[in-house]
Amino acid sequence: MNPTILSLVVGLIALAFAGYLAYTVIQREKGTKEMVAISEAVQEGAMAFLLREYRVLAVFVLVVAVILAAFIQPLTGALYIFGALSSALAGFIGMNIAVRANVRTAAAAQRTLNDGLRIAVSSGAVMGLSVVGIGLTGLAIALLITPLFVAPEQVPNIIAGYSFGASSIALFARVGGGIYTKAADVGADLVGKVEAGIPEDDPRNAAVIADNVGDNVGDVAGMGADLFESYVGSIVATMALAVFLAGIPTDAGIALPMLVAAIGIVASVIGTFFVRVGERPELDALLWALRRGIFVTGGIVLVLAYGAVQVLNMPVGMFWAVIAGLVAGIVVGLGTEYFTSYSYKPTQQIAVASQTGPATTIIAGLAVGMQSTVLPAVVLGGAVLAAYQFAGGGVEGLYGVALAGVGMLSTLGITLATDAYGPVADNAGGIAEMAHLGPQVRARTDALDSLGNTTAATGKGFAIGSAVLTALALVAAYTQAVKLDPTQISVLQAPVLVGIIVGAMLPYLFSSMAMQAVGRAAFSIVNEVRRQFREIPGIMEGTARPDYARCVDISTRAALREMVAPGLLAVIAPLLVGFVLGKAALGGLLVGATASGFLLAVMMANAGGAWDNAKKWIEAGQFGGKGSDAHKAGVVGDTVGDPFKDTAGPSLNILIKLMSIVSLVFAPLLLNR
Repeated sequence: MNPTILSLVVGLIALAFAGYLAYTVIQREKGTKEMVAISEAVQEGAMAFLLREYRVLAVFVLVVAVILAAFIQPLTGALYIFGALSSALAGFIGMNIAVRANVRTAAAAQRTLNDGLRIAVSSGAVMGLSVVGIGLTGLAIALLITPLFVAPEQVPNIIAGYSFGASSIALFARVGGGIYTKAADVGADLVGKVEAGIPEDDPRNAAVIADNVGDNVGDVAGMGADLFESYVGSIVATMALAVFLAGIPTDAGIALPMLVAAIGIVASVIGTFFVRVGERPELDALLWALRRGIFVTGGIVLVLAYGAVQVLNMPVGMFWAVIAGLVAGIVVGLGTEYFTSYSYKPTQQIAVASQTGPATTIIAGLAVGMQSTVLPAVVLGGAVLAAYQFAGGGVEGLYGVALAGVGMLSTLGITLATDAYGPVADNAGGIAEMAHLGPQVRARTDALDSLGNTTAATGKGFAIGSAVLTALALVAAYTQAVKLDPTQISVLQAPVLVGIIVGAMLPYLFSSMAMQAVGRAAFSIVNEVRRQFREIPGIMEGTARPDYARCVDISTRAALREMVAPGLLAVIAPLLVGFVLGKAALGGLLVGATASGFLLAVMMANAGGAWDNAKKWIEAGQFGGKGSDAHKAGVVGDTVGDPFKDTAGPSLNILIKLMSIVSLVFAPLLLNR
């Protein structure tokens, strides 16, 4: 069978299985009327935000599509819209099931821990399989249609429009969702936990529904769009290099990344059946339940990828390049887990530091975040070198590096499932708290929630690592598209040096804009929650109901307003440098931004995750537990870490990929610069 047709069939199978999982989740019991009412409030807020966000993005997408159609090629503009719609659809499906699975997870936790885990993981698998299914199906359709309208050598640039559309939605979804969720979370924590001394997810807190809504719009829809874009971008970059590089057989070089992705989907479907746990609500047992599914998936990919390389008659080194990426992704994920889980020393040290106040908590967290950059830098550097050499070195070795990115993302169907599981478990814990379920149920949902914090941090590490390999592959494709000899990107050339410096600066400027946006939005939420405590009699006694809708509206308006400037920066900056300083300087900018953005993203994500879990460890009974001075310091650390790990940090993944894909799409206009 034609590899493209085969990929299309596998993509549709993934969507069918995602539909089956969604059906099984929806059929589960929802619990009491009070639980259902809370869940419906979260669902209503999440869907309202997503639809308002998509209406804003529709204008941006149409404007960019017209520009692409006018200056590049009409088909590029059409595929740009197709990519944007695909990314939006993946996010919509994932969030739609997540906001329905939360109450069912809480209800299942009333029976057994394993029941709760299975529902949450199944809902996450709907997100994971929707992302890979829509991504592979969309690419297969684009690959079947494009050769009918353009010459073969133009296909990569045209299909890059599909990836560009996915990137555009991803950045705005990540930034907008991140601003929403962290504004509500910071406001709820500072006023509720620190000032009022009430528990997390307490129904007396006016920001609690907005906080639960934010978990879905940021960590489900946003993360899904982020990894959809990485998944598509890695395949597009690899196919582009197969066309541009003379040493790679074009047909086989295009088919191999599609087949590896298809193999990963089949392996992920099988891997979901291996996620099982006993009744011990312990983090280590829960982690191994999820690891089992990931390891089984990776093993299947390892075996079948070798067969794909043999069938296409490609050098066996290409198989080892895939394995280099696959192993690197698993190791980076495990390393992230070490630095962010309270089962290990780094996070425990932050909790110890919390005994002497917020300042030492912040210092310890920053130190852990900075230290955590070493392992992923070494591992990804080793993966790049290994893949480059396995593929034969030279310019053709760049194809091997791109293939490593595809290998890393081949297990995305289940890796994203374990990540999207986190917000569902978090919401389930909130529903259990607000619905006043028994202590045994709350212990189970707390265990699931703690696991979710760790899997979310691990997922961010995986996302960052895949972003680096994808960005490197896109940079290599850009150099070939503009006919730029890689040796021309030299620090001895002033324009290139300026480009590298500007590129290294952009992630810091972007992060500053995102974090300031969270600060401004959180300021409004804090004042609103304080106002309601002050002006609505009976809230603290539980006899009056807070105005939850007001906080939801404040977060929504702030997120939609604040996401525009960071998003435009990612599109305008590379074009400005390319047209003013030239194509070599733009190459320097992409290199500088990738290196700088990678390390800053790792530091932010891991510091934020460690602060969060240090607080969780204290809440589990360490150093006086909830309400102690150490706990208050831990809450401050968690509050600082929120925009680190859920807004600025993960958005940097998309920044470095989006700038690279913008450069590749507009390459025809930069040929003579």
